[in-house]
Amino acid sequence: MSEIKGIPVVREAPAESGRKYRTAHGHTAIKDGIKAGAGAPLRPATAKPSWLRAPLPAGRRFDALRAVVREHRLATVCEEAKCPNIGECWNHGTATLMLMGEVCTRACRFCSVDTGNPRGWLDLEEPEHVARTVELMGLGYIVLTSVDRDDLADGGASHYAACVRAIKARTPAVKVEALTPDFQGVVRDVETVVDSGVDVFAQNVETVRRLTHPVRDPRAGYEQTLNVLVHAKRYRPPVLTKTSLMLGLGESDSEVLECMADLRAARVDILTLGQYLRPTRQHLAVERYVSPEEFARLREHGLALGFLECVAGPLVRSSYRAERVFDKNNCGLPVAP
Repeated sequence: MSEIKGIPVVREAPAESGRKYRTAHGHTAIKDGIKAGAGAPLRPATAKPSWLRAPLPAGRRFDALRAVVREHRLATVCEEAKCPNIGECWNHGTATLMLMGEVCTRACRFCSVDTGNPRGWLDLEEPEHVARTVELMGLGYIVLTSVDRDDLADGGASHYAACVRAIKARTPAVKVEALTPDFQGVVRDVETVVDSGVDVFAQNVETVRRLTHPVRDPRAGYEQTLNVLVHAKRYRPPVLTKTSLMLGLGESDSEVLECMADLRAARVDILTLGQYLRPTRQHLAVERYVSPEEFARLREHGLALGFLECVAGPLVRSSYRAERVFDKNNCGLPVAP
């Protein structure tokens, strides 16, 4: 084991959370995104409420989808972000594919994706691999997301567009949602993705204005995300726009309502609301657990504001059962009385 800037680098054994390691492409990255010791002070463990219990991922459809992902060398945000809904979504034939590798150039304090600098590396065969995988899955709706790639001149926008076009060429009927980086606010890169034939364009605001920093990487921004969403809708109005908000990070009720109003002013069509869950001890602590009843009230408020759909619940994530959003039934989640 060697050291880089005093931080041990693991070369062969799997890296521990918060430790640097060498990727298969020869770059260094930090496992789970945040350096060991950089997190908030540990607090006495608080038992998670009963409504946060998710079933263990299992089932024939889950195993089949996992085999397809492995065969085509794809990363899924379902796995990388430790999503609690992976079993439910995969067993219903819904999956989110993560483009452009598994190493992000940013280090948001809520996210467990590894962080580092891929130095321009891209799998140029990925668009065809993605398209073939979507075809094999037999899906009608697919979500494409990615790590942030600030090391690329266009943030990966042209790669996103190539993936969307490849999917549409193989399976024209498939609806494609692109949950993209913010492209550092460069609108021509937003246009590249929106012009690709994508059906839903998503960029997550993640948290309320006051908590944007330190929750998000310094290169991200509340206004920057709003501007990206505004431009996508203005540039091509038929494309639906979507964003996601995590709760439980210390936000007030009034701040959540203010954020929802800002998003509607940006003409965002679809909003998802879910509970923040701390992925590792390096990440931000959970400040509170939001009840299903509170989520139900926020959903009703969102619909009253004019969102096409507002999917809300403790285990909801931005891509949760995305194909069902147009059913206008909270994606099948039970709604608290």
